[in-house]
Amino acid sequence: MPFPNKNIVEMIRRQYPKGCRVELVRMDDVQAPPVGTKGTVIGVDDTASVMVKWDNGCGLNVVYGEDSCRRIEE
Repeated sequence: MPFPNKNIVEMIRRQYPKGCRVELVRMDDVQAPPVGTKGTVIGVDDTASVMVKWDNGCGLNVVYGEDSCRRIEE
């Protein structure tokens, strides 16, 4: 997966602003929280990965192009 360009990073930052709530859809990592785990976005890094503070204490990022989460309203 190529490094995302500045426009993609900004699009992801608009889609997942700091403080919004998300739910995990897919994460390919043995230490990943279970699918359906909810969390709060703490930011989006320069690789367009969504940084999430998961409700279960996990701190793994949602990696752009590999993992998937969806924004939720609570």
